[in-house]
Amino acid sequence: MRPSVVCPRATTRVPSRLGWGDVRPVGGKRSVWWTVTTPNWLATVLTILDFAIRIIALGVVPGNRRPTTAMAWLLCIFFLPVPGIILFTLFGNHRLSEQRVERQTLINRRVRDNTRELEAQSSSYLGPEWVMSAVELNRRLGSLPSLDGNKVELQRDYEQSIREMTEAVRTAESYVHVEFYIMSYDAVTRDFFAALKDAAGRGVKVRLLFDHIGTLRVKGYRQLLKELKSSAIQWHPMLPIQPLRGHWRRPDLRNHRKILVVDGVLGFTGSQNLVEPGYRKPGNHRLGRKWVELMCRLEGPAVDEINVVFATDWNMETDENLERELSLYEWTYEPGDVTCQVVPSGPGFTTENNLRLFTSLIYSASERISITSPYFVPDDSLLYAITTAAQRGVQVELFVSERGDQFLVDHAQRSYYEALLESGIRIWLYPAPLVLHAKHFTVDNDVAVLGSSNMDMRSFSLNLEVSMMMYGGNIVEKMRQIEDTYRNLSKELVLEEWRNRPLWQRYIDNVARLTATLQ
Repeated sequence: MRPSVVCPRATTRVPSRLGWGDVRPVGGKRSVWWTVTTPNWLATVLTILDFAIRIIALGVVPGNRRPTTAMAWLLCIFFLPVPGIILFTLFGNHRLSEQRVERQTLINRRVRDNTRELEAQSSSYLGPEWVMSAVELNRRLGSLPSLDGNKVELQRDYEQSIREMTEAVRTAESYVHVEFYIMSYDAVTRDFFAALKDAAGRGVKVRLLFDHIGTLRVKGYRQLLKELKSSAIQWHPMLPIQPLRGHWRRPDLRNHRKILVVDGVLGFTGSQNLVEPGYRKPGNHRLGRKWVELMCRLEGPAVDEINVVFATDWNMETDENLERELSLYEWTYEPGDVTCQVVPSGPGFTTENNLRLFTSLIYSASERISITSPYFVPDDSLLYAITTAAQRGVQVELFVSERGDQFLVDHAQRSYYEALLESGIRIWLYPAPLVLHAKHFTVDNDVAVLGSSNMDMRSFSLNLEVSMMMYGGNIVEKMRQIEDTYRNLSKELVLEEWRNRPLWQRYIDNVARLTATLQ
């Protein structure tokens, strides 16, 4: 018996001439439906194709993916075979091109070769052995050494941070390197871009990178390009999606880094983008929603380490080698007492450098862990690390926004709250409408980590990120003071209160959690 499809608006019988089946009216004179029958051969082909897609997916999808990610993709393909395969083709591969990976490997090798003498120097740090173990891990994964003699100033005032970066650019004599995920020419950043144009006009080499899609989505993109084109600034979009120019890759890969380097002497990094604190969205302005960030101002050899990260990204986008401008092994003075190690991560690496560092430090904690992350969507390894720490008596706290700015990510994050609270982790909700976008954590009284990386699967697998591990001096104490400020402003989430939330919210949380694993 042939399968049939019910279709509207037939009044006469139309004979089949192409072998696709018969068309027959249904329901008499006033009927508005007809039935189309599909030939047996087509039904058989479609059935075989349906089964073939599912069987092939079983052997292809799990390759080099987390089990949870593979299962999410398989569910998508099994429920919607054709759309699922199309989505998997577009978004299933999170690696960059082989050329980029090979170039990253070559750069890592050259960095290690050029810093062997630094590696041989003994550090003045006399802290616990697990810190040195983390240093060795970072060295092997990201190639950059741990260096003494840095001065680190934390900056949590949004507009003051941009003013300090602007003043740093005005002092430039040789070069300025700017790399931010999102850039916008607006009332808050106008002076910064004016300083860049002035520097380029007086002969300073100003190189600027921004993520193509990340910046394109912000209002005023054409205005930004107009300002850049009218200047002597050398600029390029990162990871551009430009099929007509041969630039194509998985469309949701992002370069999420935030870096500013001036003459190799001053550096800035952290969580903040170059955009006004409401991200130029009228809805945010109506709600009073602003982003709360944490940046740091650096002096010392760590400046050249973040410069290495910039130089790598510049080389990836332009093929220009900036090695002659790096002085990583030439530092002869010590402006500060903080030891720093920069840790780049992203799909250009064969390992998830930030995830390995985070889990290693969390497992090493014996007293206290304080985590600030706007998007906390952990994979199994990080979830086990943080809950295990709490279950063995470590005081663990997590600072998140009371209301996130991204619907699916916010609900995916909420799906983890019950397991975290049950393990003894304290969750602090930073008051809406503010968005706590800072990304940092401290472990015991020994280590602080600050950077662009969230604690979510996107930051571990899809985004190019940069983090900085810091220890020595009073850097942990300074970070604790900022955490204390968050705590004083926040409301603590209570387990019983959370368990009593409406069932429809729980349902949305769980669905969002599934989508978060489609990496």
